[in-house]
Amino acid sequence: MPHAIRFAAHGGPEVLRWEEVNVAAAAAGELRVRNTAVGLNYIDIYHREGLYPVPLPSGIGLEAAGVVVECGPGVTDFAPGDRVAGASGPLGAYAEERIVPADRVVKIPDGIGDAQAASMMLKGMTTHYLLRRTYRVQPGDIVLIHAAAGGVGLIACQWAKHLGATVIGTVGSDEKAALAAAHGCDHPIVYAREDFVARVAGITGGRKCNVVYDSVGRDTFMKSLDCLRPLGTLVLFGMASGPVPAFEPGILGTKGSLTLSRPSLAHYTATREDLVATANELFDVVLKGAVKIEVNQTVPLREAAAAQRALTARKTTGSTVMIV
Repeated sequence: MPHAIRFAAHGGPEVLRWEEVNVAAAAAGELRVRNTAVGLNYIDIYHREGLYPVPLPSGIGLEAAGVVVECGPGVTDFAPGDRVAGASGPLGAYAEERIVPADRVVKIPDGIGDAQAASMMLKGMTTHYLLRRTYRVQPGDIVLIHAAAGGVGLIACQWAKHLGATVIGTVGSDEKAALAAAHGCDHPIVYAREDFVARVAGITGGRKCNVVYDSVGRDTFMKSLDCLRPLGTLVLFGMASGPVPAFEPGILGTKGSLTLSRPSLAHYTATREDLVATANELFDVVLKGAVKIEVNQTVPLREAAAAQRALTARKTTGSTVMIV
């Protein structure tokens, strides 16, 4: 029988279990997929810890690449042997085999490997909606990207640079600063020893940023607002340091009629049309070489707990992929 990582209680990485699972035949509108590579993302931590509660017991993970084994009745867009990837649910990507809705995955184009695909679907499509839809980056914009050496960060730095923006990024070490710089970040800031608000003001000559992309949350939120010029936009798309405490919305007005967005990939890819369009734009910039997807860490899927520990301890850069 195939195996999967599952959990029966919210908590630390120790709640994750490698278990045998029964995978049913594909029903109408479904695919049975044999995974080859599984992506690791911070939202997996939120599900495991209960920050985003899920019914228990549960599988875990949203992002994976694999090969179609069986097509259910009515499925016409796929065939056994097709390479596919997805990142929009249902939970359970940490698995050797699983059933997925056919309308929630896309074919992987030639030129993109399975490990690449497994590391780019969630993070790359997230970057797409951040830069192309939530706030549409234009040539000449100044953008600040927190966690610039992370999975989304490295993709976002490259893509924003490709769009003609000046890219400022915060990172945790000199090594991560060098990595971000090699991926399009014009001005890496090591937040452990530099006040990023003051550095942003200095870099921009006091003009500050058109947009700040913040996946850190509690530790950076208020300072992120101080990095924005009047009419600027703060896009809060994660909370690696914890949820943002309640605040008075009027502060957005006093700081310059700022806009705040708390977007989610699920909403931006809710329809099949949006999912396919988003994935196609992502594949296009990768195949053109404008954005390079680099898998910096690989581990066996059964060691998912260790992979999550490394991610939360900020010991990783770029993407981590769990090999099946």
